[in-house]
Amino acid sequence: MFGNIFKDKKILITGHTGFKGSWLTLWLSELGAKICGYSNRVLPDPSHFTLLKISTCIRHEIGDICDKDKLDKVVTDFKPDIIFHLAAQPLVLEALKNPLSTVQTNTLGTVTLLDVVRRHPDINAVIIVTSDKVYHNQEWAWGYRETDRLGGKDPYSASKAATELILQSFLNCFFPFGSAHTTRTIVSVGRAGNVIGGGDWAENRIVPDCMKAWGLGGSVSIRNPMSTRPWQHVLEPLSGYLRLAELAVNGHFRIHREAYNFGPTQETNRSVLDLLTSMANRWPQAKWEVEKTSSQSNKPEAGLLKLSCEKANRDLDWHPAWSYQETVNQTVDWYRASCHDQSFDALNYGLKQIEMYSAVANNQRLSEKKNA
Repeated sequence: MFGNIFKDKKILITGHTGFKGSWLTLWLSELGAKICGYSNRVLPDPSHFTLLKISTCIRHEIGDICDKDKLDKVVTDFKPDIIFHLAAQPLVLEALKNPLSTVQTNTLGTVTLLDVVRRHPDINAVIIVTSDKVYHNQEWAWGYRETDRLGGKDPYSASKAATELILQSFLNCFFPFGSAHTTRTIVSVGRAGNVIGGGDWAENRIVPDCMKAWGLGGSVSIRNPMSTRPWQHVLEPLSGYLRLAELAVNGHFRIHREAYNFGPTQETNRSVLDLLTSMANRWPQAKWEVEKTSSQSNKPEAGLLKLSCEKANRDLDWHPAWSYQETVNQTVDWYRASCHDQSFDALNYGLKQIEMYSAVANNQRLSEKKNA
């Protein structure tokens, strides 16, 4: 899908032990990159990163993203060509329990990285990963565009919106256009919708909550069954981040200081209940019950959230490859295999899914060019 663009490139991935970070590490390893991962910890079992057994195949660093001295030492020693910044506290409900640490990690962590990057002008590209939660959600029926107002009604969303505001100030001051001090570093932002896929075991997320409960023959408790989200497989936004890095390496400065939404087609914007029903069709004996309304009073979450990906379609020639049903199938099949197949190998299973996804994406791109 990306040819040899990342072969032998030195790539630093912050948050490499997390859900998206571990999948990105696997994909880039398969593409021949030399990887250094930087995370504050390896998640306790079950952990996708641990299941992949790739810590010995990369440079594996444990450290706080806010520790500037350690981060600078890693960057100085490793000399990355590209940085993917995924290190974050990614959970809305966890942010309600620990708002201070969430804001510190998400906001100051990004500032720390940027302060290090500006002192290393040989870095080709930095891809900053934020969230669809950066938008001031007004429960619109149409998708948010990159120019829409940023904001947050809960600590997690606010931390992500604040991150982008501070990011813009750093880009204006330290990564400007047409200045004698301008480096060749291209910095872009990726905002992804709700990501699902095999290997996510985080608490208070609909898919892992279901998979853990159903795997034990139990039932799962659902907070907001009618909430609508832009569900997409984890490989979809990762392909967008890789596309940004690909363009940056090839010198496409038009993406510098730009943000891009990566989400599914409109038909994939489904309610939680729709997702449950679709997953249950793939997992016999699936059960769930809805929490009482009173239990939701201290859990502020958006009811309706959509993204417009027209900018990524136009500027990056990026389009989601898997349909809603394929997204559900690939996700549930991973968990079923991990629960019931004694010979389950997360690395080989993941590589097969990447291969399948890349084939569909490549065929889609060729078809669109032929019809253009």
